[in-house]
Amino acid sequence: MKQVNNEKSILEIKNLNKQIGGQTIINNINFSIQKGDIYGFLGPNGAGKTTTLRMITRLIFPNSGDIFINGHSIQTDSILALSEVGSIIENPTFYLHLSARQNLILSAKLAANKVTNARINEVLSIVDLKDVKDKKVKTFSLGMKQRLGIANALLCSPSLIILDEPTNGVDPLGLREMKTLIKHLAKKENITFLISSHMLREMQDLCDKAAFIQDGKIVEKGDVSTLLETYQVTNLEDLFFACIKERMTE
Repeated sequence: MKQVNNEKSILEIKNLNKQIGGQTIINNINFSIQKGDIYGFLGPNGAGKTTTLRMITRLIFPNSGDIFINGHSIQTDSILALSEVGSIIENPTFYLHLSARQNLILSAKLAANKVTNARINEVLSIVDLKDVKDKKVKTFSLGMKQRLGIANALLCSPSLIILDEPTNGVDPLGLREMKTLIKHLAKKENITFLISSHMLREMQDLCDKAAFIQDGKIVEKGDVSTLLETYQVTNLEDLFFACIKERMTE
């Protein structure tokens, strides 16, 4: 069984490439995430974020390179690699005519591991939907649907949760609730997060580390506070453009 060298990395992307229709979408990207990180995968729409997340979760396949989760290769050991991963890729999808709890019951039946009713109630409580668990999802705000999506991702007690644009379209209250929930899960539940977003300013007080992607290439990565200091900027949006400008002059 192929193992990654760095045992501390919960996720490692190595020399990943993806071409679609003769066009290079992902161009030899590399980054790793350590346990406990809230890691931002940041860049404009069309930069390759969702394509990368879809490869990590094995919804599509790379042309070359590999992805390791907890030391297990997605290519050769996908069941073990994905056994501790929860995800929301693009928008969470639920049966709108069913309640929050009914939706999670259906998801639990499809899960690889046994999920008890107690666990369903527990994750609803974690995401602060316990009081509305029997209401139909069609009555939920977008922020509530996103939190239900996280509840769904939590069902099998993952060590890594992958979120694709979780704050897109969420109102300010929902955004604050989402950030508070993610920080709580990272600190209290010891869950590592990989979060993609094109809304860079909104990620600044959430992510402690980040990789910036443009046109399928990683243009910078590292500790957020260190990068801000290195590039002498005060926010992630200015940091992204400073990184792009530096690469253009190389």
